[in-house]
Amino acid sequence: MSEWLENHLPKVVLAPSFIAVLIFVYGFIGWTAWVSLTRSKLLPKYEIKGFIQYERLFDSPRWDTAINNLYIFGALFIVIAMVLGLLLAILLDQKIRVEGAIRTIYLYPMALSMIVTGTAWKWILNPGLGIESMVQGWGFPNFKFDWLVNPDYAIYTIVMAAIWQSSGFVMALFLAGLRSVDGEIIKAAQVDGIPTWRIYTAIIIPSMAPIFLSAFIVLAHLAIKSFDLVIALTGGGPGYATDLPATYMYAMAFSRGDIGQAASSAMIMMLVVFAIVVPYLYSELRAKND
Repeated sequence: MSEWLENHLPKVVLAPSFIAVLIFVYGFIGWTAWVSLTRSKLLPKYEIKGFIQYERLFDSPRWDTAINNLYIFGALFIVIAMVLGLLLAILLDQKIRVEGAIRTIYLYPMALSMIVTGTAWKWILNPGLGIESMVQGWGFPNFKFDWLVNPDYAIYTIVMAAIWQSSGFVMALFLAGLRSVDGEIIKAAQVDGIPTWRIYTAIIIPSMAPIFLSAFIVLAHLAIKSFDLVIALTGGGPGYATDLPATYMYAMAFSRGDIGQAASSAMIMMLVVFAIVVPYLYSELRAKND
């Protein structure tokens, strides 16, 4: 008996977790995929009707707005967060005296939840309480900064809050990459009289390609599943000007009582995540096998 336990104890211990993941993750993914092929409304129906929910989804102006917002938000968020994170990492890589304090300040936003970040930025950008009110109180009554309530600019307030939240994390990734570069190569380049900026652009940054890819994957995943930040900051408004696929899915499921539409939008989001993550995992596994 003791020999059997010794050989099978890891399997016995892991079995409940494996079964729970199998049911509550993959099982519900399968259930969602099934419901997305039905005419389900407030309650699920299980008679398959084909791709009617997906046709409704792509004919929906609100879904078009959510996808366009995702393009804007995702592109600006990923690019600016990576550029800002890289610049901050290069700054800290100069071995400045207050590196520890600055690094803590930059990383602090990551310790906050997206709900807290969204609520704080909602106060900052509120025309009656935040930046606009403060600047007008300084004697500039014509100053306007009403992006939070302007349908044409509200999506950019989400971009600002997300960058503030995530750029410190990107900085930490890049700083670890900078510190992992072989110092002998850098010293040899300095001996040859190569300027510092050229060392970074020609030697250090190109060697960090895997870290850039990792940062891109993480940020893209955050952008696609962004929900709590939007809900806390704009609630998807004004109107549905700041809707993203995740908030669209929530609205369909819990506000409109249309779980068929919610399921179809969830499946599209999952496919987008898979399209980003699966090639990355494949390249990583292939690199390890080589």
